[in-house]
Formats: sequence, structure tokens, C-alpha cells
Amino acid sequence: MRLLTSAIICSVRAHGEHGAVVRALTPGEGLQPGYVRGGRSRRLKPVLLPGNLVQAEYRARTEDQLPQLAVELAESRGALLSEPLAAAAIEWVCSFTSVALPEGHAYPRLFEALSGLLSAIEAAPGARFWAAALVRYELLLLAELGFGLDLSECAATGARDDLVYVSPKSGRAVSGAAAGEYRDRLFPLPAFLLGGGAAGWAEIQEGLRITGHFIARDLLIERQSELLAARERLVERLKRASG
Repeated sequence: MRLLTSAIICSVRAHGEHGAVVRALTPGEGLQPGYVRGGRSRRLKPVLLPGNLVQAEYRARTEDQLPQLAVELAESRGALLSEPLAAAAIEWVCSFTSVALPEGHAYPRLFEALSGLLSAIEAAPGARFWAAALVRYELLLLAELGFGLDLSECAATGARDDLVYVSPKSGRAVSGAAAGEYRDRLFPLPAFLLGGGAAGWAEIQEGLRITGHFIARDLLIERQSELLAARERLVERLKRASG
């Protein structure tokens, strides 16, 4: 096996005395693991940071062998680690991607979306300009793994107008007319998730509440408590930023 590709570093785990096992998202081959010899060295530590874009070369003699991975830095986002909010966002999206995706399945839309989100964070570390993109990325990852929300029509009536709620059970939209006595049990549906465009802080918080519910229920299922805690820290930082 030999693979030459661009890749986004998603997670790095120490292996042995000097090496590291890296999981990186590629555009054509999905999430790929690899062993980086000397990955904990002074030279490679700044390269192997979550969120960095690298040129990667994977080599393995057999399909079952963990590939050897060589990397060259293409774009560094290390400077963002000094920005608490930006650093928390990068930690979450990269860790989430690394844990949630199966290895070796192509997700080109996710690669483009993650690249775009990281570029938005880099351009404006303040969350006002990228928080809505974070919600959309979480929704896209849910959809790519078969847990997408259906916001196209009302689950009860089939109507395509007045869609203002989301069912926490089915993940489907519900119209205001159909909600009835159950409206207090439903999530408010932010308008930016239907029509795109800008979103206010209140809508972003509602969007994060929706995605957080389905991520915990369908993907992480409480076994990744540390990862969910990282997301909660990010959400709290976003709340403070919006205040």
C-alpha cells in the first residue's frame, strides 16, 4: 500500500518512546491511521497538531499492517492554540471526527466541510463568524453516518411550511400547527438550518442543543464521556462569548 494525499490531522497518540499514531482525514480515503517515526520529536510535534493540514505519505506492506506515515506541513493552525475559544473548537471537531468516523471510508464532503470550518476559525478566532458552520458540520457528520435529521417536511402532516420544531425522538421537523400540546417536548428549529444564511447567538445555541442531543444518543452513546465533556466546555465558552 502506498498513498500520497493531503490530510487534516485529527488525533495524535504517543506510541513507544519516540513515535506517535496519527489519525488524519483525507479527501479520497477517509480517516486513515499511521505510525510516525519520531512523531514526538521537536521537529514533528509542531507538525502533528490537530487541525493542521499536511501532505501525507502512507506506506504498508500489507492491508492489515499499520502504515508508516511521513508528513510535511502544508498549513499550520498552531497559532490558534493560544486562543482559548478557537483551541476548544479545534480540539472538539478534530477529536469528534477521529472517534466517530470508521477508518478507510471516503467522506469527501466531510473533508471539505472540516477544511472550511478550520479555515473560518483561522480567519476569525472569535466565534461570531464560525459558530453556525460548527453546527452545520455536526449535522453533516450525523448525516454521513446515517443519523441525519429530516427537516424537509412536517413529520405529522407532511407540510413544508411553518417548520419550527424538531422531534428529539425522530429527528424530523414538526410544524407549529402540528406541535399542539407536545411543543414543550420539542426542540425549537433555528431558521438558519432550513434556509442557510446568518444566525444569531440564540439560534446557534439552539442548533448546538439539537446536534448535541443526537451526537450523544446516536454516535458517542455515553461511552466517550471525555469527548462529550470537551464539547460541553466548548458550548459553555460559546455562551460566554455571546454574552
